[in-house]
Amino acid sequence: MSWISICAVYLLFWVLTLFLVLPYGVKTSRELGEAQVPGQADSAPHHVSMPRKLLWTTLISAVLFGLFLLNWNMNWVTAADLEKLVPRPPQGKS
Repeated sequence: MSWISICAVYLLFWVLTLFLVLPYGVKTSRELGEAQVPGQADSAPHHVSMPRKLLWTTLISAVLFGLFLLNWNMNWVTAADLEKLVPRPPQGKS
């Protein structure tokens, strides 16, 4: 795999992980007993620590990408293995 492909795949892992990490640990103003800003949505977070979220995203995506890269090099799970799990639909006669 070329380094450009490695960077592109890692970026995909990173963005997907960011969307999975964002909702964790977020509390609304109502949950914290704080006053809401006028016009603020009820579901809006009171405070979000983005540096912490970005750190967790980087760590988790690095682990997941490392597993992906190991699988790529060691062929633990191949396309043939996946086809056994999900068989193709029968081909109809035309």
